[in-house]
Amino acid sequence: MNLDLVLITGMSGSGKSVALHALEDAGYYCVDNLPPELLTSFIALQHEQQATRVAIAMDVRSGVSLPIVPQQLEALRRDGVSLRSLFLDATTDALLRRYSETRRRHPLSRQEGRTDVPEQHRVLMQAIELERELLADLRDGADVIDTSLIRPAQLQSYIKALISAPQSALTLVFESFAFKRGVPLDADYVFDVRMLPNPHYVPALRPLTGRDTPVIDWLRGHEDVARMYDDIEQFLSHWLDALARDHRSYVTVAIGCTGGQHRSVFLVEQLAHTFGARWGALKRHRELDAA
Repeated sequence: MNLDLVLITGMSGSGKSVALHALEDAGYYCVDNLPPELLTSFIALQHEQQATRVAIAMDVRSGVSLPIVPQQLEALRRDGVSLRSLFLDATTDALLRRYSETRRRHPLSRQEGRTDVPEQHRVLMQAIELERELLADLRDGADVIDTSLIRPAQLQSYIKALISAPQSALTLVFESFAFKRGVPLDADYVFDVRMLPNPHYVPALRPLTGRDTPVIDWLRGHEDVARMYDDIEQFLSHWLDALARDHRSYVTVAIGCTGGQHRSVFLVEQLAHTFGARWGALKRHRELDAA
C-alpha cells in the first residue's frame, strides 16, 4: 500500500489545527477529528483512490474509542502504510494561558456557563490532566513536539521539516534551549552545558549567537567545550544503532544553556553537522527561532 500517512494527535490547545494546515500546505489530504472506528475503512478508501499523502487529526473528541488507535496503527504498518505519528504537547501553564486568552472551552470540561473564575480554573486544570491520562498511550508511540514556547509559524516550520526528513533511517533532532524558560517536553535526551565558558560575558560576543564565526572561534578555543562535544558525540554514537533497531523514527537531543543563544546553539550546529553525514539530522533553536 503506497500511502504516506501522518497522524496528528495531542493535547487540546497544543496547535493541532496549525499542524494540519502545515500538512495541507505540503500537499496532504487532511481530515480533522476522524472517529477511530472509521480509520481502517478510510485508509482502504484512500488506497482505492490511489491517494499518496494523507494526514489525520485525532484527539479526545474521539471519546471511548481512542484506546483502539495504537492497535490500528500497528496493523496499518504491517499492511505497508508509511506512517508517521506526531504528538503535540504543551505544559499545563501554557494550555491554561491559551484557553484563558481565547476563552475556548476544553472538550472535557463539563462546567459550561460558570462565572466563578477560580472554579473555572480548577475545572480546566482537571480536564487537562484527565486528557493527559487518556492520551498517554498515543504519546508513547509518537514523535513529540513541545509547542509550549513556540509561535504558530515555528510549529509549521517544524512540521514541514519532520515530514520532509527521510523515513528509511533514524532522524536526529538537535534542539537548543534556555534553561530559564524550561526544558522542552519533547526531549529524549537533555544535556546541560551551563558549566561551559560563556560568551555572554565577552562584550563583543554578547549580541552574537553560536552560529556566528567570532563565537564559534571563541568556543573552539576552550578545552571544556571540546570535551563536552566529544562526550555527547560518543554517547550518541554508542546508542544510535540500538535506537534505530528499536524502530525509532525520531530522537530529540536537547542541549541547554542559560540563554539559549551561544553555547547550546554552537553545540547543536556542530553535532547536527557531524551526525548528518550518516543519519538524518534536523536543527531547532527554540529561543533564536522565536526572536
